[in-house]
Amino acid sequence: MVKGLYTAHTGMINEQRRLDILSNNLANADTNGYKKEGATSQTFADELAIRIKDSSRYNLPKNLGIVSMGVHIGETYTDYSQGNFKVTDNETDVALNGDGFFAIAYTDKAGNTMVKYTRDGAFTVNTEGYLVTKDGDYVLNMNGAQNGDPAEGNRIRIDPNAHILIWENGDIYQDGAPVARLGFVDFEDYNYLRKFGENMYDLVDGGVRVASEAKVDQGTIEGANVNIVSEMVNMITISRAYQAGQKVINSIDDTLEKAVNSVGTV
Repeated sequence: MVKGLYTAHTGMINEQRRLDILSNNLANADTNGYKKEGATSQTFADELAIRIKDSSRYNLPKNLGIVSMGVHIGETYTDYSQGNFKVTDNETDVALNGDGFFAIAYTDKAGNTMVKYTRDGAFTVNTEGYLVTKDGDYVLNMNGAQNGDPAEGNRIRIDPNAHILIWENGDIYQDGAPVARLGFVDFEDYNYLRKFGENMYDLVDGGVRVASEAKVDQGTIEGANVNIVSEMVNMITISRAYQAGQKVINSIDDTLEKAVNSVGTV
């Protein structure tokens, strides 16, 4: 076995997967509320080599040593840091300044409705007066967000023809009177969040909702937390690491060719 071939091969596969993750970040650089992903690397489990047919110790072959077979992706993680705010001056556009997520009543193609969470506050009011996302899913009030209940009674309905004022705590006012409260919550442990689509999340079993201390900023939208310049630099680094693996394989290939064709004729 030529260990260098395995090490170079696994390194190249690792860089390819890192590039896939980075490319997805760049593709969503303009997606509202998108949280970039990253990857960690770890070595494969060590392989223990032993002597074959070793009889020096009864039924206990001697170890030759431990060999690492290279590297692979250890974990893909999400960076939940806040993105930059973009001012739109649209009354129904909102952003959360701090930790937390808006609650959405998402309906799939089969007609099943469930609660999803997002940082994308690019909302609008439909013809029936309901506050909805760009895809037409209903935005929930505080009761629906805290209880994870997408029932119709927890949807936000307002007058589409009246001026909308949204306070920092999420209270929605029209004509000087409160009409609803925008629903947003935080979570005890973000490890219980599972990504759904580009910028929405599921709360998996074991996840706990807690009150969010974020403040609502009306007339703004949170952009992706992807730094394009930084991601491009990382792309160059990955490309060079991949090329290094290629050179290692080429060098070993040349060595093996000489061993077979030249040394063997001596």
